[in-house]
Amino acid sequence: MGACNPPISHLLPNHHHKTLIPPRKPFFIIVSSSSKPQLTINRRQLLLLSLPISLTAVELSSSSSSAVAASIFDPITESEKAASSEVARRVAEAVELLEKGREFQAKGDYVKALQYFTQVVREYKDFALSEYARVGRALALYEVGDKNEAISEMEDVSISLKGSPEVHAALAAALYSDKHASVLAENQFAIATLLDPNYTDLGY
Repeated sequence: MGACNPPISHLLPNHHHKTLIPPRKPFFIIVSSSSKPQLTINRRQLLLLSLPISLTAVELSSSSSSAVAASIFDPITESEKAASSEVARRVAEAVELLEKGREFQAKGDYVKALQYFTQVVREYKDFALSEYARVGRALALYEVGDKNEAISEMEDVSISLKGSPEVHAALAAALYSDKHASVLAENQFAIATLLDPNYTDLGY
């Protein structure tokens, strides 16, 4: 049997003979300069992924909350909006009534005009335009025959509306023709002519 078995001595390491395994060539990794940006991007991505999940979630939540808060912030409260709408509605109603009074006054229907002017004065006296309704009311009172009340109304309005030449001119005419107060009438007419020189023209 010894003659049949092949020798195995050649399988053992032999320092006196060259090895059958070829020598390995050195392996070099060549990194070109163009790969540096890609390497930087990968590092940034790795840095982002290395952040704690809780921190990233908090930052995203804070950013989204700030954006939502900025989009829904309104410095005007609902009560202020409602109050503003109510004022606008009342002003529109007062203007409509005042215009109706002037329309009837222009048509010579002083009774109807007096009703509209009086309604504006009573229900919308907190608005400045109610003073103009008082002027129309005073003229309507004068036309329907209540001259004393008309003159009293004109005197009050001439103080609150000092810049209205029509009021002073109407008061001057009423004082002169009904009260026979020529001096007071001349004073009121002088104020009217100062405010509007057209009143010095008799044809006006």
